[in-house]
Amino acid sequence: MADIAEQYHGLLQGFLSRQGQAMGENSDMMGIGQAFLELSASLMKNPEKLIEIQTRAWTAHTNLWINSTRAMLGEESSQTGKNEKGDRRFKHTAWDEHPFFSFIKQSYLITADAILSAISDADGLDENSARKAQFYTRQFVDAMSPSNFLLTNPEVLEATLESKGENLLKGMQNFIDDFDAEAGQLRIKMTDEQAFELGRNIALTPGKVVFQNDLLQLLQFSPSTAQCFRAPLLIIPPWINKYYVLDLQPQNSLIKWLVDQGHTVFVISWVNPDAKLAHKDFEHYVTEGAIAAIDAVEQASAESRINLVGYCIGGTLLAATLAYMRARGDTRAVSATFFVSLIDFSIPGDLGVFIDEKQLENLEKTMYERGYHDGKEMAATFNMLRSNDLIWSFYVRNYLLGKDPFPFDLLYWNADSTRLPARMHSTYLRTMYLNNTFKEPGSLSVAGIPIDVSSVQAPAYFISTEDDHIAPWEGTYLGARLLSGPVKFVLGKSGHIAGIINPPAAKKYGYYTGPDVGVPSAEWYDNAELHLGSWWPDWQAWLEQYAGDRIPARHPGSGSHAVIEDAPGSYVKQP
Repeated sequence: MADIAEQYHGLLQGFLSRQGQAMGENSDMMGIGQAFLELSASLMKNPEKLIEIQTRAWTAHTNLWINSTRAMLGEESSQTGKNEKGDRRFKHTAWDEHPFFSFIKQSYLITADAILSAISDADGLDENSARKAQFYTRQFVDAMSPSNFLLTNPEVLEATLESKGENLLKGMQNFIDDFDAEAGQLRIKMTDEQAFELGRNIALTPGKVVFQNDLLQLLQFSPSTAQCFRAPLLIIPPWINKYYVLDLQPQNSLIKWLVDQGHTVFVISWVNPDAKLAHKDFEHYVTEGAIAAIDAVEQASAESRINLVGYCIGGTLLAATLAYMRARGDTRAVSATFFVSLIDFSIPGDLGVFIDEKQLENLEKTMYERGYHDGKEMAATFNMLRSNDLIWSFYVRNYLLGKDPFPFDLLYWNADSTRLPARMHSTYLRTMYLNNTFKEPGSLSVAGIPIDVSSVQAPAYFISTEDDHIAPWEGTYLGARLLSGPVKFVLGKSGHIAGIINPPAAKKYGYYTGPDVGVPSAEWYDNAELHLGSWWPDWQAWLEQYAGDRIPARHPGSGSHAVIEDAPGSYVKQP
């Protein structure tokens, strides 16, 4: 234990030294300090609100003392500070049943509510500063939760007493193993990364690679039915992650389910780019990505009517591709489906915290020096959006309880980061997030042709999710209203991933269908109807309108494109 403690001390000293140097070289490069200076000025201008919040907190703490005293005397008492629904930090029974830990939990929740209320009620801040102040205050409040500390977490105390400290020793070793000394960063393992292997126990749907270029491999999956729909289905996944979130295990694979419904399914597997592809821009992802894949699907299936699907940023790319096709008179898109995809970026969600001119300039400087944006840095950003679930829960499990990460397919995929070409990522962040001009006609050109997403007339199905922190559904709804063709908007329960990867057999969550998207989002929601279970069958019923008649099933390699290799292909395995 002394040896591990010595290593831990050395790592910590090195980390603090590097952090100090970095802060000296890049003082407040994210503009956090400036945001809090503006916040302080705002609070000083309006002390009445602050006094009101403090008074409310004082009253709540007084009630907590009274209720805690009653509980210690064995009398019936009520909870003064209550955690939000779904908050798993306080699931151990002692947080409610033991007077000491109940008091600590409620005191924390009351204080946290007071702090966050003071930030959210502040007046006079510009939108960007307000968003930063609220986000980073939430990060601080989450970090200070009593569940994150040895002496105030009953579960950790129990484990320490039962194991005579072995959990802390093991946790310290886990911390050392997870610490990237070269980068000076802690990379918390969320799952057993040795438990999965692509093509062996994950990404298992049979298929073949039938086309490839510098940006992508095109996978065609083998049929599981004697007949298939005439119109093939092409899925464009995001290139900030790998495609196999759609094909994790047979029981939750959307790709397998679509194949079983009789679709000829193609999916793009994006390359994991390095500095050699630094020059690739967003327009190349349209022409050499989506359009190249559509051409290959047409040749492989001998069918020019194709159903297109885009997931997340893949949906943004799909919108650009459809607009480009429309400008060229290309009518091959018989329908378009958008999974949690933003076209109008007026409501960017929590990601907006990281997008402003100063932050982008710093990011671009780093990206252009190495030719790409490191996927590990982006993964850390996404984890911060749900820090309690994706950071602190694993911190407690791995380092305080001393447990090894458990095998979980979704978390394995989440940790399988991808890089992004520097030029493409810069264009994407500036055009979409910073300036929100993608929705404007002619704001973006592809191969010299100005595009207009509002010109898209293909029938569209939008599926968004109620708890999405990455693509808020009110924002995706604005994008759905931009298109000129008929649009069906569906709102699923849960979040960005779980709400989409929701197989019918699981019988989970539910989804809303509502009126035409011509009404504002609040009115749509008020008039929407809740359905139990997965949205997949609803989409299938919609999709069959555009899938055509049944023909003998197609097999990979039977068209004009020969088989290159077995699915999942080699691109998806690139580290």
